[in-house]
Amino acid sequence: WIHPDDRDHFRGIVKAAVERVEPLTAEYRIVAKDGQIRHVREVEQYLEVKDGVGIRTEGTLQDITEIKLAEEQLRQAQKMEAVGQLTGGVAHDFNNLLSVIQGNAELLGGQIGPENVMVASILRASRRGAELTQRLLAYSRRQALQPRACNLPELVNSVATLLRRTLGETIDVKSVVQGDLSQVMADPGQLENALLNLAVNARDAMPEGGSLTIECQNARLDEAYAAQNPEIVVGDYVLLAVTDNGSGMSPEVQAQAFEPFFTTKEVGKGSGLGLSMVYGFAKQSGGHAAIYSEPGAGTTVKLYLPLAEGESESDETALDLRGPRGRGEKILAVEDDADVRETVIALLEDLGYRITAVSDAHQALRALDEGLVDVVLSDVVLPGGISGPEFAELARARYPTLEVLFMSGYPAVATQRNGFLGSDTVLLNKPFQAEQLARALREATDRARHG
Repeated sequence: WIHPDDRDHFRGIVKAAVERVEPLTAEYRIVAKDGQIRHVREVEQYLEVKDGVGIRTEGTLQDITEIKLAEEQLRQAQKMEAVGQLTGGVAHDFNNLLSVIQGNAELLGGQIGPENVMVASILRASRRGAELTQRLLAYSRRQALQPRACNLPELVNSVATLLRRTLGETIDVKSVVQGDLSQVMADPGQLENALLNLAVNARDAMPEGGSLTIECQNARLDEAYAAQNPEIVVGDYVLLAVTDNGSGMSPEVQAQAFEPFFTTKEVGKGSGLGLSMVYGFAKQSGGHAAIYSEPGAGTTVKLYLPLAEGESESDETALDLRGPRGRGEKILAVEDDADVRETVIALLEDLGYRITAVSDAHQALRALDEGLVDVVLSDVVLPGGISGPEFAELARARYPTLEVLFMSGYPAVATQRNGFLGSDTVLLNKPFQAEQLARALREATDRARHG
């Protein structure tokens, strides 16, 4: 009954225990009568020893299959968390570098013209880098989401229409809505990105064409499912499933599919961040993601999204991209990275603001006491033991009407950890464009003037 692959290992343990007349402890797999493979732990000790030879033993055989499963789930969760922390840290530092590149390219474009080929190329590359780091932040669950009540059928039908135009005639795109769907609480922009990533993966799995089905229905994750997936909260969800009839995945590929930078595509054909971004988005949204696939039989990726209360919100109108200029207001910028600080100074001066820049919260508090400041622009993560949100609390205790804007390449976790991320918090995600900074500052200075 011992699994064939474990027999030699078990024989070696038994031989050593007999030769040394020592207790035996062994873990191995067995094949049960119903064909299932179970993990067991055998513990034996000698009850009688004569002339240095063991005569009689007594012991136990314990089924430890569930323990092994729990240990493997823990190892997998710890691995995913460690990789998430690593990718989030890389994204944060990379966004600081991109802020310098993009900010100076925009300033250069203002001097020699944005249509300059080299300036345009730098801006395109920096924005592609920003998209890449956004995916890293999505995987590590550290992106700044803006969840709201969404009408999922509307969003799915809109994406399906887009996919029919872009995936080509060889792929049949279908959308299916089952029953009276509940509304979901999710960031609609990131949800669209997740669907597009899944569609691109499905297309690559069907090089000769095939069918792609996007299906949504109400679903419930019960106690039995939660027992196999410790991160799951038992309850009602809306299931969004994307299915293709492509090449499918082997069990080994499925086990790694959600890990960042894992890809089966050729070098240069993919970043390996598509599925990991989908996984991180689902988890950060309070939901779950799962893959079901068989080689040659296609793949289904399932997203379980949390339910929303209240009516769905309509899409916001397009933002005004004119980038309003300042009127000589004084801005206090708090940023520890010297290159980013210099770029922010140049951007603010170019927009027509007066600027005082410091590197930490202690210097910022002294600067506030020394003169009138209209708006504070602060990084979230600061050196010296006082974070950006903590500095804002101290500053507002002295100056209750002070307007504070935040900027960060690593926004959500830091602000949540300090208990400051609220609905009225304005946060600029690095690398931000000059027009985004201009709009945020104009709104803040108008509030300061009328407050």
